[in-house]
Amino acid sequence: MQFSRYGPLLSDATKCQLDDADKIPCGEPGIDASHCGAINCCFDGQQCYYGRTVTVQCTIDGQFVLVVARDATLPRISLDSISLLGGSDGPCGVADYNADFAIYQFPVTACGTRATVQGDYVVYENKMVSSYEVGVGPLGAITRDSHYELYFQCRYSTTSVESLAVALSSNDPPLPVVASGPLRVELRLGNGQCVTKGCVEEQVAYTSYYNEAEYPVTKVLRDPVYVEVRMLARTDPNLVLVLGRCWATSTPNPNSVPQWDLLVNGCPYKEDHYLTNLVPVDGSSGLPYPSHYKRFVLKMFTFVNPTSMAPLKERIYIHCSTAVCSQTAGATCQPKCNRRRRDVGSALWNSNPVSVVSSGEVIYTQY
Repeated sequence: MQFSRYGPLLSDATKCQLDDADKIPCGEPGIDASHCGAINCCFDGQQCYYGRTVTVQCTIDGQFVLVVARDATLPRISLDSISLLGGSDGPCGVADYNADFAIYQFPVTACGTRATVQGDYVVYENKMVSSYEVGVGPLGAITRDSHYELYFQCRYSTTSVESLAVALSSNDPPLPVVASGPLRVELRLGNGQCVTKGCVEEQVAYTSYYNEAEYPVTKVLRDPVYVEVRMLARTDPNLVLVLGRCWATSTPNPNSVPQWDLLVNGCPYKEDHYLTNLVPVDGSSGLPYPSHYKRFVLKMFTFVNPTSMAPLKERIYIHCSTAVCSQTAGATCQPKCNRRRRDVGSALWNSNPVSVVSSGEVIYTQY
């Protein structure tokens, strides 16, 4: 038997003992017993339903579903006393209820949820608390209400969606902070070409890409170079790939000199007379997770010898610093490039794991 801070939780056998009139369907219509059990619900041979407990589920479209039974503890939880980390109003309030159950459903980025990265998982964590009434006398204070605390998580990876719930006893510490993991990104160059009248070159360019055998890529000065940076092996629609600085060097080493900035804090470098052009990636792109991509176009150039001012006519390599941002209520992961101060700035880059990704070689030619 598990225990909340004050009240014991019901056993697995007891939690499924409900009258037919009190059963709330759980899962998709026609769900079988094994799948019903996998989402922490009860099955009576005909239907899947929520038990007399606290059930946490995670949907593939990034939603928490939290179903709280008043009989989850002894004495019963007061259903109107429940709140989340973000409070109990708006999207954090109860979505549906009856005399025996309260149902909450909200995005994994809302209601005070904390997002972290652990290896191949993006983890969203929140906390449910039931308040309790305290009686205060001249020599002490008491309560007769159950006080229940539950930490719960949704864990998203490339291939799975998982939920985890941990009820706290009076001596249980909070769940540990999840360590940051690696961000896998790829930088590639688009090579799609317009062959029909009226096509938009910036859109067609990203329909195909140079493969490894096609490098080095040859360009004439001022030719457009179509750059795409994408996040790999993530299926969480709430994650946003963020570019910090993008720059070019004349060697594969991103720390070598000379260097030329293309983007600064995700925005075009203003000292360049041929500004890098940011290409929006949205739902019209046909990509399943548009926020996992960033695209921009630069005009081909060559480095110049600082002493003789002679063009070096060398190859260039493109590099970008990247991070992952979680889109949460009241915050944005997109830079405002027309403002003097950026919304996505030093705070993001100081608190998130940063990866640097580089292109293959691009050669300047006069012909």
